[in-house]
Amino acid sequence: MKTFKGRVIVPGNIKAEALVTKSGFNTLASFQKSLMFGDKEAKCSDQNNPELFGKPMQGKVLCLPQTIGSTTGGMVLYAATKMERQAACFLFSQKIDSLAAAGTILSAVWTNTPVPTIDCLGLEFLDYVKSGMLVTVEEDGTVTVDQ
Repeated sequence: MKTFKGRVIVPGNIKAEALVTKSGFNTLASFQKSLMFGDKEAKCSDQNNPELFGKPMQGKVLCLPQTIGSTTGGMVLYAATKMERQAACFLFSQKIDSLAAAGTILSAVWTNTPVPTIDCLGLEFLDYVKSGMLVTVEEDGTVTVDQ
């Protein structure tokens, strides 16, 4: 077990399974099939992200360095939450970008469904956590990863 501390963007408590990518997370490409074609498991549709492609994201703790891609990223995160296809949590090893931050904050405000979001967890976090590990997130930005 290892504990990390990050900066809180959207507070919340969650305990769920990790889904990890060390690549940039293209929000639009990843959620496209879910939002456009009704995939309720929100399987990652970004063919350029082999770590996540085809894996269900709904209800998982998405562990990533940063988001990349379209300026629609924030609205994609909001839409996924509105359609109840959101990740359980977003954990960023680096600083969150403004579009992803806006999407998670707007989701919490407009849908009344906060998706806990923590950034600045560091490179050691992304090196340590592996897909399938159990992750616990606390409101103060404490993240505990169980092996």
